[in-house]
Amino acid sequence: MQTINTADEGGVSPLIRYDEPMSRHTTFKVGGNADVWVKPPKKIFPSYSAKLLAAANREKIPVFIVGGGANLVVSDKGIRGIVLDTNAYSGVTHRDDGSISVLSGTTMDDLVDSTAALKLSGVEFLAGMPGSVGGALWMNARCYDRSMSDVLIETEILTEDFQRQRIPFCPDDFGYKKSPFQNRRVLILSARFAVTLAHDPSAIHAEINRCRKDRTDKGHYRFPSAGSAFKNNRDFGIPSGKIIDEAGLRGFQIGGAQVAPWHGNIIINTGTASAADIKALMDEVAQRVKKARGFDLESEVIFAGDW
Repeated sequence: MQTINTADEGGVSPLIRYDEPMSRHTTFKVGGNADVWVKPPKKIFPSYSAKLLAAANREKIPVFIVGGGANLVVSDKGIRGIVLDTNAYSGVTHRDDGSISVLSGTTMDDLVDSTAALKLSGVEFLAGMPGSVGGALWMNARCYDRSMSDVLIETEILTEDFQRQRIPFCPDDFGYKKSPFQNRRVLILSARFAVTLAHDPSAIHAEINRCRKDRTDKGHYRFPSAGSAFKNNRDFGIPSGKIIDEAGLRGFQIGGAQVAPWHGNIIINTGTASAADIKALMDEVAQRVKKARGFDLESEVIFAGDW
């Protein structure tokens, strides 16, 4: 592949590693090596990423985009091609129109804390959620009966033609943990969210603390995991965790991967899990639930790489 020249962009260069263990970049702490891992600095992220994606496209080299690594399991065999890491592209800006602009590599907690520091309300429900804003928007992440799309105003992306484009929010394009970006080969660069100036800033911090405590009490941080392993089927009407509990699968284990003894919809890495263990466990849970209830669980976890 041709070299991507960044000398005309202030001499700033990306961080590039070969055979980079993806276990360092996922919340499950598993996964083999990426052939090439690239982390462009904030200053050149959009322009460098556009050049990189265009060159990879010409050379037919696959590119996988990773942010916070939540809801992601990379195969033990690794991932071929290039992994583009967005984490350096981070920041929150309060706009004159009252909204906030957030770069895609920003962690969810940085988004929440930065917004709270500005005494702005609207994104407290995201407190404690793992991952990055770009990944959460791609998934249309949801918690406490609210989704990313509930506060979204517009998204900036790199299109399939590697051009920057702003896309106004359209409610018809989003659904339960669904976004239009899941059907496109684009890179989310940033998003703009609706917020309001709080009359009582202490209420913002109280709600943030409540959400984080709830996640802690539910055991989201006890072991490496991806949070919820399966989506809830809103038509079925029963949370996936309850369905898995009723199938007697709490504590069920394959290798180092286990259904959390305290929550049916959390799969944990007990410390020795491989990516294959996690996939085998999720497949087995889905098969047993299908046999017991006739219900198809839908994975919230993305399995990437060379399986």
